[in-house]
Amino acid sequence: MVNPATYRPAPGTIPTDPGVYKFRDGAGRVVYVGKAKNLRARLNNYFQPPEQLHPRTRQMVFTASKVEWTVVASEVEALQLEYTWIKRYDPWFNVMYRDDKTYPMLAVSVGETYPRAFFYRGPRRKGVRYFGPFSHAWAVRETLDLLTRVFPVRTCSNGVFKRHEQLGRPCLLGYIDKCSAPCVQRVDEEEYDEIVSGFMGFMSGRTDGVVKGLTSQMMEASENLEFEKAARLRDDLGAVNKVMERQTVVLSIDTDADIIAFDTDELEAAVQIFAVREGRIRSQRGWVVEKTGDEPGSLTRLDDGEADPALPALMQNFLVQHYSDAVERMEQEKAEDERLAAKKVRRRGVDQESHEKIRPPMPVPREILVQVMPDEPEETRALLEQLRGGPVEFRVPQRGDKKALMETVQRNAKESLRQHKLKRVGDLTARSQALQDIQDALGMDDAPLRIECTDISHIQGTDVVASLVVFEDGLPKKSDYRRYRIKEAAGDGRSDDVGSIAEVTRRRFKRHNQDKLANPEDPDLDETSFSDEEELDASADVESTDNKRFAYPPQLFIVDGGKPQVTAAQKVFDELGIIDVTLVGLAKRLEEIWVPDDDEPLILPRNSEGMYLLQQIRDEAHRFAITYHRQQRSKRMRASALDGIPGLGPARRSDLVKHFGSVKKLKEASVEDIAEVKGIGPKLAETVYEHLRKS
Repeated sequence: MVNPATYRPAPGTIPTDPGVYKFRDGAGRVVYVGKAKNLRARLNNYFQPPEQLHPRTRQMVFTASKVEWTVVASEVEALQLEYTWIKRYDPWFNVMYRDDKTYPMLAVSVGETYPRAFFYRGPRRKGVRYFGPFSHAWAVRETLDLLTRVFPVRTCSNGVFKRHEQLGRPCLLGYIDKCSAPCVQRVDEEEYDEIVSGFMGFMSGRTDGVVKGLTSQMMEASENLEFEKAARLRDDLGAVNKVMERQTVVLSIDTDADIIAFDTDELEAAVQIFAVREGRIRSQRGWVVEKTGDEPGSLTRLDDGEADPALPALMQNFLVQHYSDAVERMEQEKAEDERLAAKKVRRRGVDQESHEKIRPPMPVPREILVQVMPDEPEETRALLEQLRGGPVEFRVPQRGDKKALMETVQRNAKESLRQHKLKRVGDLTARSQALQDIQDALGMDDAPLRIECTDISHIQGTDVVASLVVFEDGLPKKSDYRRYRIKEAAGDGRSDDVGSIAEVTRRRFKRHNQDKLANPEDPDLDETSFSDEEELDASADVESTDNKRFAYPPQLFIVDGGKPQVTAAQKVFDELGIIDVTLVGLAKRLEEIWVPDDDEPLILPRNSEGMYLLQQIRDEAHRFAITYHRQQRSKRMRASALDGIPGLGPARRSDLVKHFGSVKKLKEASVEDIAEVKGIGPKLAETVYEHLRKS
């Protein structure tokens, strides 16, 4: 690793103009590309004392050994040059929105003499046109099955096509008119190209012409008493309408817009984009990327519900990369079409000249609805207007259908990030690597097969609770989850997070020596419960524990917090004589790992599996604590003055309130009035009367 001070430019040598800069490593490879309005001000930020830098930025400047810059005339040129260099060099530390190869697509092999339509999942290839993506593989196959009624393109493989060409007879799809059978020259090359063009035009969103054409043909056949033909056209029209019905109408018919939303955590960001054309949702795509750590606010801790300050930078990054890629791909497809058209000899005449050419849709719409405005909205708008060749408008929807659609996109982004995390957890290789990373970072003798984590939740010192979650072999073990009400370190509007951590740690490990000798299969042990645990309600969340005693202690214990929380937990460990459990603290947002008796935190690589696992454990403890806190707060807010009266159950409480109309009127009633209520005897009436007078 190279010290950044060794390659820092001399003072005054960096210009103050807008430009683009590159960091290179010792081998000359570009590791990071960025842009700036003021190169000097921007680059000086990278040469701060290392302890003040974000962990990922710190890793980047120590990886690099040289910095270069290029001055440009404007910020728009800087955006363009940055995108070009990112595409060219593929720097490791830059955020890259790469296509998610898991999405199923409908593909058309336009590079072949007789193009075929087929299901495809994988990287894009030259000479193939792609439509979608679709949410499920069956949706691709069903769409293809419906549209081949109207546009009988071939769907067979090249091997099947050549075999039937040699046999001189079509396949089954040719006999049932779901393929135009070019293999036996039922249609010539030109006619087949028109069928393929109609198919691709329909998939591109130009459906009105197809519907009008089929409707007019059906009416004409009906007037000519060609009822069989009219029935076939009716079925074709039904198939087309069925495909169109799946494209939900969400906005007015003249609306062309893209809706973009993010969901982020400390390490990653998920983005979703819905493409609306003519008021219908034509496609949906999503990506999950690593955050660089260079975004604004990366060193700021966020409270629950607070917006991520990195969102504007992420939004700008995505807008530039996504639409530049889309325009570049459109130009490549246009060049492919021209090259293919030049190879074919076309028949000229009135019919050919009157045929309207299929125009590819413009990938940059006039209106782009965003969750937040990008960092540099005017410069980004200028770049997109240049790509589109016309005006582009950014909007953050505030009300109506567009606001509702934005909320839907946000939910999809949130679900996408959650599914991404679950997918990583379900990977055995990734879990094994994560446990190995944690073992190596903490210097443990063995991999931590059992990890426990605790977190505190409260609002201004009320309803202070704690959670304890358990992970075994990198997977949550919800049967061992625990929930605590903080008794000593909180109450009466006061809350001490450090003291609460110490209390939870003490309550968890006070039986540590006995737990080390526990046999998980001992039936007597399974029926033993914690005496200091609160009894859970029967209506509690399904994720709550069954209140049984832990079978054995963990190898790693995590507290949510920094150095003060770790120090408090370590004092409890020293008090109880615990020396065989590794203790760490995981600070929110910065993702720093604090260990006892160390003034500097450990920094795991942001893209390491160990960091992802620790983050997931911390987030699960946070979620479980918040869930329990909300339950306690809701229970407290629903409390009644009649609660806690001896001998007064829910049915009798209901009868009292129903008889008097309210608790206020019940307090004004006498003992004799209360005793008149059905089921309330003189003794119970007197108990209720005395209790209400005291309250």
